[in-house]
Amino acid sequence: MKISQLMLFGVFFIGISSIEAQEKTSLTLDEAVKMAWEKSNEVTLANTKVNSKKYELQTVKNNQYPDLKISGQYQRLTKASIDMHNEGENAASLASPDRAMLGMANLSLPLFAGFKIQSSIDAYESLYEAESVNAAKTKEDVALRVITYYTALYKAQKTLDVLNENQKSAKQRVTDFIELEKNGIIPRNDLLKAQLLVSKTQLSIDEANNNINNINFYLTTLLKLDPSVKIQVNEDDFFNLKTTNAPTSDALALENRKDLEVIRLQQKASEANVRIAKAGYYPTLSLLGGYTALDLKDIITVKYAMNFGLGLSYDLSGILKNSAHVKEAESRALEVKNTEAIMTDRIKVEVQKSIEDYDLAINQSVVYEEAFQQATENYRLVKDKFDNGLADTNDLVEADVEQLSAKINTAVAKAAIIQKYYELLSVSGQLSQSFNLSKI
Repeated sequence: MKISQLMLFGVFFIGISSIEAQEKTSLTLDEAVKMAWEKSNEVTLANTKVNSKKYELQTVKNNQYPDLKISGQYQRLTKASIDMHNEGENAASLASPDRAMLGMANLSLPLFAGFKIQSSIDAYESLYEAESVNAAKTKEDVALRVITYYTALYKAQKTLDVLNENQKSAKQRVTDFIELEKNGIIPRNDLLKAQLLVSKTQLSIDEANNNINNINFYLTTLLKLDPSVKIQVNEDDFFNLKTTNAPTSDALALENRKDLEVIRLQQKASEANVRIAKAGYYPTLSLLGGYTALDLKDIITVKYAMNFGLGLSYDLSGILKNSAHVKEAESRALEVKNTEAIMTDRIKVEVQKSIEDYDLAINQSVVYEEAFQQATENYRLVKDKFDNGLADTNDLVEADVEQLSAKINTAVAKAAIIQKYYELLSVSGQLSQSFNLSKI
């Protein structure tokens, strides 16, 4: 009866697996990264911020161009009284105009403002470049998140495959033990140990399925895919990824890290802000021009009244007040400089740690491979002893568990090398180049 139930469960499990397999979508790491770049909210927001800085820069550049303003008035007058005092007593009475028209055009072109305009342009150009670099950094961060989820998904799927394979042999052992226990060859305690191993393995299978579902949801959400899509990591595609030319020092990181470049550009902007603050010590000089037209009906008409000249403005009290503004700008520039020094030290630490983690992953993979071979041979020997009555069920189950653990560790260790390799590229500022992301 128990055997029939196990067979029924197996058929049901195979059917469910077939349905799930039909819904799975194979996706390479390169495809996943590019999809994230094109669809993720973080990248969209980063690009929008770049456009905002671009428009801010254009707005500041417009300050170097002349301002041209025109104005006009048309007024209806009611019984206006016109008295020309300079005409004397014999002046003839003037008609009462019933309308007045006035038109003006004024032109102002800044000639000198203490280099404030050009310094403002320099500052915003640096901020625009910094935002562009920050957008590239956001794309690298998104790519690393994809790599992390993708690698974790492979680990969970591979673990599930190993557990399912081991579960089959564990269930077969239970089936065999049921017959042996019926015939009195083994005690019931041995059968219970075999059944307990099946239960424990099933718990691990359930946990692996839970991990797969969670990671799959995280990844599909990041890639803007339907949550019902089941992403399948193809092992051949995954392990064909090249992990050569790994950085061995922090030289590349200090040259290529986007976050460090952002700070350096912010430093340029802060230096420009110091120049802007010092512009308060200088006067402003502008070229002025204008045109006026006036028509007071039946009284006076003015045409072609053009004017031009220079305008000078100098805030004398600001000379004393501006020193605090300059000191503030200089202090902020010093803050950015200190931030760069802190970031440099942090990058060195991150690179060193990533190098060590990558080397550790490689060394662990070698050890896990040796351990798997040893566990496999150990299980074979214990199984032979058990079949010949020289080992008990405890020895067999323990050897089986060790073999299962070694097999999972071996599979996960290989994936860990790839993950640590890309993490090392990320902290070294080389992640974009590895995927040719700049062409996306």
